Amino acid sequence: MRTTPSISQPESLVLRPHKMQFFIDELPSLAVCCAGGIYGGMEGVPYPVAGVAVFFFLSLVLLYRFIYLCRTHYHIGIEQLVCEQGVFVRKVDYMELYRIVDFQEHQSLMQQLCGLKTVRIFSTDRNTPRLDLTGMRRKDDIVPLIRGRVEYNKRKKGIYEITNH
Repeated sequence: MRTTPSISQPESLVLRPHKMQFFIDELPSLAVCCAGGIYGGMEGVPYPVAGVAVFFFLSLVLLYRFIYLCRTHYHIGIEQLVCEQGVFVRKVDYMELYRIVDFQEHQSLMQQLCGLKTVRIFSTDRNTPRLDLTGMRRKDDIVPLIRGRVEYNKRKKGIYEITNH
């Protein structure tokens, strides 16, 4: 894989979290929601309305969180990484690639079972010092792609890192 932008490498890459990440994040809430629905549908139990109320309330919350995950986009351009999130209120974070200083990949047990990972990006950006790209496929080599673009932008802007070790 080439590390600098070229004709064969797209200028902008759009990444989205995998839908399975929703189930990984919301497994306890999904279990409580199902239990509330089952409890509310049973006859002869005390307070079946409470079970139905829990079911409907959690269903709305889970629907909102699923739509939020589906509307999350990460645009990796030549000079910026843009993160768009939100349902009713959209939030767009812009991170200049030359400000990125480090990367980390993390996989919970459930992510390992589902073939997903979280890529954590550390930067010197004041508004977004840490950005998590959650729900990325494990096989996707996101870090080398971003790292190549970071190095390209640092050279282009004449930015050098000075360490004090």
